[in-house]
Amino acid sequence: MIAIALFGVLVTVLYLYGQYRFRMGEKQFPPTGEFITVEGIKLHYISKGEGKPIVFLHGGVLTGNDFAQVLELAAASGYRGISFDRPGYGYSERPENEPVTPKMQARLLHQALAKLGIEKPILVGHSWSGVLVLTYALEYPDDLSGVITLGAGMYPEGYPAEKGDPISTVVTTPVLGDALMNTLLAVLGPPLADNILKETFKPEQVPDGYRQATYAYWLRPSQFKANREDVLAFVPAVKDLMGRYKEIKTPLVIVVGADDPFETREHSYRLHQELPTSTLIVEPHMAHMIPQNHPDVVMKAVETFHLLVFSHPLES
Repeated sequence: MIAIALFGVLVTVLYLYGQYRFRMGEKQFPPTGEFITVEGIKLHYISKGEGKPIVFLHGGVLTGNDFAQVLELAAASGYRGISFDRPGYGYSERPENEPVTPKMQARLLHQALAKLGIEKPILVGHSWSGVLVLTYALEYPDDLSGVITLGAGMYPEGYPAEKGDPISTVVTTPVLGDALMNTLLAVLGPPLADNILKETFKPEQVPDGYRQATYAYWLRPSQFKANREDVLAFVPAVKDLMGRYKEIKTPLVIVVGADDPFETREHSYRLHQELPTSTLIVEPHMAHMIPQNHPDVVMKAVETFHLLVFSHPLES
């Protein structure tokens, strides 16, 4: 009985500590944008500038704030930059009534952009969102100007969860996953996050403040679960989608770092071979986290896109 009582106390302490850490993180990093609701789902987005719209979609760890520096550069260059927290990340809600696949996320994004009156944007997808922007291009080909991928994942080969992911499987298990996240994530999460950041940014450095933001956002049970659901959803989605890539007719610019530690390099080369009308940009001495460490490269890709499509840069 004493052992059971002590276990109960330990679980309670871990739960309360976790809730405290989660709340403190949200106070440290409050929402900085606006909200729009589609299909009953509230989505958070940041908008900067006026002009041709560019929609930025982050990868699998943090939020639309990944593009904070890019948004400032876009606004200064005469564009309107819009960066969304994908469903379940940052301050965007995540649907619970159906599986949240890339196709569903594309549908929510399409409705949000229509509601905001944003017509024919350029879509920019980093890392995991490569599959999202390509899905959008196939589902809504007449409702965008083109696509830019940044170190994007677009094929199953080499993806970290290509053959399954034990952590994601446990986290997404009903009841058990929620119980573990609400008691252990605040304690075990920081070293796990440190390792993820090291592997994701290498051989480059993690920017100042990014680690703290990761602790605040990614280690919340809701966002951690959303991330692990997306990890598991990636491979089935690309296997279903990749056979249709050759149908994409929209202008496409593919950007990848020569020092990217992931298979996204091979994914970028492969997509360019499948779509020879696309433009491939391989940036030397650049790794995977392009929006965070190389915001200027993102805007360079936008200008390359504009030159290719319109034969002259946007007049600011």
